[in-house]
Amino acid sequence: MRGDLSPTARALLALESIQDRPGITGAELAARLGVSDRAARRHVGILREAGIPVESLSGPYGGYRVGRGARLAPLMFSTPEALGLVMAVLQGWHGAADGEHPVATALGKIVRVLPASSAAPVEAIRRVNAQNPGDAAASPDPRLTAALAQACESEQRLRIRYRTREMVLDPWAVVVRHGRWYLLCWSQTARARRVLRIDRVEQAEPTGDTFEPPAELDPVQEVENHLADGWTHEAEVRFEVPISLASQCVSRVLGRLTADGETCVLSGSTDNAEWYAAQLAATELPFVVLQGDAVRAEVLRLAERLTRAAGRAGRAGRSRGGPRTDC
Repeated sequence: MRGDLSPTARALLALESIQDRPGITGAELAARLGVSDRAARRHVGILREAGIPVESLSGPYGGYRVGRGARLAPLMFSTPEALGLVMAVLQGWHGAADGEHPVATALGKIVRVLPASSAAPVEAIRRVNAQNPGDAAASPDPRLTAALAQACESEQRLRIRYRTREMVLDPWAVVVRHGRWYLLCWSQTARARRVLRIDRVEQAEPTGDTFEPPAELDPVQEVENHLADGWTHEAEVRFEVPISLASQCVSRVLGRLTADGETCVLSGSTDNAEWYAAQLAATELPFVVLQGDAVRAEVLRLAERLTRAAGRAGRAGRSRGGPRTDC
């Protein structure tokens, strides 16, 4: 490390080191900065004078770490960390690059501090038009989402406005599935279990009452079951394998699996029968469509297309070696 760095520069490097390795000892910090232990403590003091809550703990598991303060401390990212963070956010964010949404403004701040060689490709990706522009509207408000998640953890009953309706509910869990945020809850108003899209929740306030969630609740399974029901085309499909195998290969978004002797039955529904047929075929398990004319028609159409693609009849599908077990 250069020896002509100013105290401010070394203080910032100290902050980066502490954030990279929470619990770093004074000796390790001094070695990273190329200074004495006393000088390292002085640089930590500069950070504290600037309002950054650097905590120090003694003992074998002690060291320096950034604590919680009245304001957000500056974060120091390496280029790979910043790129990874931006790419992860872009996987789920389809809004305008220059909008006022907190995600857009946070991305802008990260991109502005990246080196030019790294910022250029990220900026290009960030400005690519989303393939599904409507997904931007499905991004919930971060503060409201956090409030709902905290209500779930503290078991606080809420009064919410959902679009134009007002509801009193017990929030059980916040679940993210297929790019959307959902609130699994019990509606005291409707006296029924509900799965609500959080981007449609306009307001949420605690009522002051508490509740007790169901024992052994599986929030993801409950939301998947809800998403598989109530669509236009219903389907019932028998898989000629035990449910233990089918459950590893059949996405829960397709519906519910129930055991039936040595086989199992899938019950679900869809608005896109063509997509549903393709998902059934992708399992590579032997199956029969028991009910659902739209899905059955799409399975036949898919089989004909694959047969033509194979070049001659009789080659559509796998040999008689039995179902795969590594799906």
